[in-house]
Amino acid sequence: MLYILLGQDDFSLSQALEEIKRGIGDQSLLSANTTTFDGQQMSLDQLRTTCETVPFLAEKRLVIVNGLLGRFEPKGKPSRRKKVKPDQQDEYKSLGDYIGNIPDSTVLVLVDGDIKSNNPLLKELSVRAEIKSFPLLKRDKLRQWIQGWVKGKGGSISSQAVDLLAHIVGGNLWIMANEIDKLVLFTSGRRVEEEDVRIAVGYMPETNVYAMTDAILEFKAGVAEQLLEQLLQRGVAPAYLLFMLSRQVQMIIRTKELRKQRKPEAEIQKKLGLTSEFALCRTLERADRYPVERLKEVYDKLLQTDLSIKRGKYEGGLALNILIAELCQKRRTTK
Repeated sequence: MLYILLGQDDFSLSQALEEIKRGIGDQSLLSANTTTFDGQQMSLDQLRTTCETVPFLAEKRLVIVNGLLGRFEPKGKPSRRKKVKPDQQDEYKSLGDYIGNIPDSTVLVLVDGDIKSNNPLLKELSVRAEIKSFPLLKRDKLRQWIQGWVKGKGGSISSQAVDLLAHIVGGNLWIMANEIDKLVLFTSGRRVEEEDVRIAVGYMPETNVYAMTDAILEFKAGVAEQLLEQLLQRGVAPAYLLFMLSRQVQMIIRTKELRKQRKPEAEIQKKLGLTSEFALCRTLERADRYPVERLKEVYDKLLQTDLSIKRGKYEGGLALNILIAELCQKRRTTK
């Protein structure tokens, strides 16, 4: 049997691999009949020798090869790709011919990341293999996964808590699963709410800075002051808060410029270095919501506050409180 597991979501991929293992006879004998290869280095002779070795006291042998397809992945842009070298072509054809005819006693699993559909070895094997793809989960699919994992752990979760978790953690399901496990234990049978996520999830300082930035931009002094107090009480340094506030505003300004240049969302996400799809959506929404004049006003004031702290005019916490009061007072004085 031949399986091909592909994709960047290595959490779901590893679960699929464990499911394959559970379907292979006596689990107590499986470790003695499992071999793992580095596909970038493995030779056909090594693969043949292992696959044709009779399983020890079992019906099946498991062979896992990591990165073999990537070894033959076309490089560069389509118009500039070089033709496959004759020796490399012979290599993938020989591998393809053998892999397609492995003994019935062997279960072979090829594991790889993002592989293009024109990968020559993948094309050779596609009609003979069971192929499963695991792209990173985004937006609605990520929300559905969160809800399903919480349910599988015997818990329940509000839609607001789902959205906040997705924004904070993004598509890294290893971290997400760990945070959900903590939340289900933390809530002890009741529904997980947004506030539970704020209390229990370890990523919250950055998220609270995110909310504080919005509050300042929207002249909400009370909200901004409350968030600042919470962060300072948790031991977050004023210098870090100032840096993060400046970074947030700068990112929104940059997003507005990229949108003005009609850059696609994928390019904007890459240029901003955002790993979370939800963070991208939120940043795009903020870029549409806030006028550039307000953003520049806040950014200039942040720079002035940084200078006042460095010159010893104000202590960090006091300087941030004065910053919030002055920026949120603007609306009242312009009415």
